[in-house]
Amino acid sequence: MSISPAFLDELRNRVPVSRIIGRKVTWDLRRSNQAKGDWWAPCPFHGEKTASFHVDDQKGFYYCFGCHAKGDALTFLRESDGLDFIEAVKVLAAEAGLPMPERDPGEARRADRRSTLAEAMEAATRHYRMALSSGQGTEARDYLTRRGLEAGGIERFELGFAPDMRQGLFTALREKGIPPEVMDEAGLVIVPDDGGAPYDRFRGRIIFPIRDARGRVIAFGGRAMDPNARAKYLNSPETALFDKGRNLYNTGPARAAVSKGAPLVVAEGYMDVIALSLAGFEGAVAPLGTAITEDQLRLMWRISPEPVIMLDGDAAGQRAARRLIDLALPMTGPGQALRFATLPAGQDPDDLIRAHGAGALQKVLDGARPLVDLLWEREVEGRAFDSPERRAALDASLRKSIALIPDETTRNHYIAALKERRFELFGGRRGAGRLTPGPRDWKGRAAPAPVRAQTRATPLGQQDAGDATLESMVLALCAAYPGVAARMESRLELLAPVDPGRAALCHDLLSGQDSQMGRAALARIMEDAYVRASPLIRQPIDTEKAAAVLANILDKIEARRAALAELTRAEAEIQGLVDEGLTWRVSEAARARHRAEHPEIEDSSDLNEDRGALSARLASYFDTRRSRGGG
Repeated sequence: MSISPAFLDELRNRVPVSRIIGRKVTWDLRRSNQAKGDWWAPCPFHGEKTASFHVDDQKGFYYCFGCHAKGDALTFLRESDGLDFIEAVKVLAAEAGLPMPERDPGEARRADRRSTLAEAMEAATRHYRMALSSGQGTEARDYLTRRGLEAGGIERFELGFAPDMRQGLFTALREKGIPPEVMDEAGLVIVPDDGGAPYDRFRGRIIFPIRDARGRVIAFGGRAMDPNARAKYLNSPETALFDKGRNLYNTGPARAAVSKGAPLVVAEGYMDVIALSLAGFEGAVAPLGTAITEDQLRLMWRISPEPVIMLDGDAAGQRAARRLIDLALPMTGPGQALRFATLPAGQDPDDLIRAHGAGALQKVLDGARPLVDLLWEREVEGRAFDSPERRAALDASLRKSIALIPDETTRNHYIAALKERRFELFGGRRGAGRLTPGPRDWKGRAAPAPVRAQTRATPLGQQDAGDATLESMVLALCAAYPGVAARMESRLELLAPVDPGRAALCHDLLSGQDSQMGRAALARIMEDAYVRASPLIRQPIDTEKAAAVLANILDKIEARRAALAELTRAEAEIQGLVDEGLTWRVSEAARARHRAEHPEIEDSSDLNEDRGALSARLASYFDTRRSRGGG
C-alpha cells in the first residue's frame, strides 16, 4: 500500500512524538521542558537508570545518547512494538483522528490472505503441541528431557511434535474447516505433482514454531527423531508469511530482553537459543538454517548496536565467521558493530552450560572480539611475509577490505588498528600470528597507540598539541554557556575525546547529567592557562556569539583531523613514488585546515607554505621508509 508523503507529514504534525513515546517511558520532569516540547527519559531500547533518551516535539524526533537509537513516531512504533510500516501508520492515523487513504484492492486481498495463512499456522501449532503431550510424543519428550528441557521450557517455546503419519496434520486441519489450498500455501502440506492427495510436510519431527516480531507463527522448524533421516533439520518453505533470510528465531523475546540490558547473542540453531535463554541469556536469536544475510544483520542492528556472534570452535565455525566479514564490512559503522565469541572446540552452548554452568558461557561472551580482529587473522593466518611482495599483497588485501567500510571515521579507526597490528607483525614480533587488540577508549573504540620512538619524527607521529587546547575550549564553552551544547549536539558527538574524563564530561554536557568523572575533568580544564585567560570565560558574552565562536573552534578541530586522516590514508595507500594525485589530496587537506583557522583569508603565501611543508614532510617520510626497507 502506497502512502503519500503529504499524509505522513500531516500525521507527524498532528501527533506529538512524545505522546506516542510517553506510553513506553517515564519522563524525567526535572530535566524536561514540557512547554517547549523538550523531553528526557531513560531509554526504552536499552536498560539504564539515567535519562539519556531525548525527545524533541518541535523537530518530531527522538535520540538516545547511550545506544544511539533515533527516528520519528513511525520509527518508534516499528522498533518498540514490532509493527510493519503500514501498521505503524494505522496506529498514528487513529491517534490523529485521520482516516487511512483508500487501500489498493490487490493489497487488501493479499493482507486478508496473510491473515488466513496466519490462522492456519496457529491451528497447526496447537495440533503439534497437543501431539507432543500425548502418547505419540513419548519418545520426543524423552529426547527433550535428555537435552535438559523440562515442561516449563517446552511450554515457554511452544515445542510440539509431528507424528510419523502421512496425513495426521492434514486430516486434523481439514476437520477444522481449513481448506487444503490454504495448508499448501502456508507450507504445511505437500501436494504431489501427479495430483495425488496432499501429505504432511513434517513427519516424525520435534517442531519449533517460528514467530515474527509481531508474535505471529510464520513458519516451523522440525528436528528429525530418526538419526538416519536425510535432513536433521527441516524448515518451512518460503511463503507469503515467511522469508527465511529476513527473520530470526526468537526475535520478539530477544528484543524485550535486550531492551532491559541483555546482550544480543546470535547462536547457530533452535536448541542453542533455547539453552541460552533458559540459562539466563534471554537475548538469544538464531538464523533459520542458512548463513546470516544482509537483512538479518539489519534486523540484529535494529535490536542491538553490537550483537555478539557465537561461533563453534571447529573449522566450520571459523569459516562461517570469516564469510561474515565481507558481508558486514560494507554495513558497519557507528551503532552497527559486531563482536565474535568462540565456543570451546566440540561444544555447543548447551554442552558448555550443562558441563560448567552459566558462568562458563558468560566468560565466552566476555571474551568476544571485534570484527577487526577476525579481519586481521583471516589475512595473516597460515601465511609467511618474508618478502616485500608478500607484504605488499597483505597491504593490498587489507586496503581492499577497508575500502568496503562506508563510514569515514570507522574506516580511519580500522586503518589505525590494522597499522598497529602490522607494526607488531613486521617490526615488534616478526612472524607473529594472532595479536592482542590495540588499546581501547572508554567506548571500546580503538584508541590512538602511544607514539613510538621509531615514529615520533614522522608526520603521523607529530600530533598537534593545539588540538587538545581547542578541545579544552570547546568543553569549557559548553559548560559556561549551557544552551550551546544542545544546539550543536551532532558535531559534539563527533568530538569523541579519547581521555575518559573528557569523554564523560562531553556525555554530561550533551545529556544534561552531572557525573563525578565529568566534574573532575572540567575542573582540570578550567585550570588550563589558555582557558583561564580566555575573555569568553572571564567576561561572558551572549549565547549567540558564544555559539559562533564554538562553531569556529569545531571547524578548526575537524579540519585538523581531516588533514591527519588524509596523511593516514595516504600512508595506507602509498605505493612507489609520491604521485601528483597524492600531493593534490594532501594540499587540499591543508587548504581546508587553513580556511578553518583563517576564515577571513581565501588563500595566501602562508597557505602555500603550509601545503608545501605537508607535501615535503610526506615525501620525506616515505623516502625514509623506503631507504630503511620498510613495508
